[in-house]
Amino acid sequence: MPVIVNPEACDDERGALLAYLDAQRGGIRRSVHGLTEEQARSTPSASALSLAGLLKHVATGERGWLRVLQGKAPGNAKDQMAEWEHTFEPTEDETVEAMLALYEEVARETDEAVRALPSLDTTFEALRLPWDEGGTRTWRWAILHLIEEIARHAGHADIIRETIDGKGAFDLVFETGAMPEPDWSILEG
Repeated sequence: MPVIVNPEACDDERGALLAYLDAQRGGIRRSVHGLTEEQARSTPSASALSLAGLLKHVATGERGWLRVLQGKAPGNAKDQMAEWEHTFEPTEDETVEAMLALYEEVARETDEAVRALPSLDTTFEALRLPWDEGGTRTWRWAILHLIEEIARHAGHADIIRETIDGKGAFDLVFETGAMPEPDWSILEG
């Protein structure tokens, strides 16, 4: 919980889901704040993940889900896996700035698609993949899945960022103005 989701955005289920999705997106976006391209591409932890790679992965992953939901994804699991395979590896042309712009565009497209739905119970067919039997899913399920996936990667980003320069998620929240620093004096007395 590095940011408080505005309760007014949660007046209905759709608004709540989108608000929580955007809160997790913010964690990914803030993870690269103030870093050089070299720092964002570095892999300072035990894994091969970089912040730039996580940013590319969540942006292309969300766009991929949106295409699935809209019936525009590759028609078979092998093609989907080939598309997904290099999402953690940004090319030289895929700068942090370009990927942040892509992620903003993807977020806008997703939010517009969700708002245009007649119901979150609207279904789509998920492909069978090595880790999932596939089948009929609702958009509600897909949005919750996106929240789960992005939150998991935001946690990875927190660890990588702290390894790079010691800045934690709250430091970045306050530094970027995503939330004002709390009045800690209320805890006194």
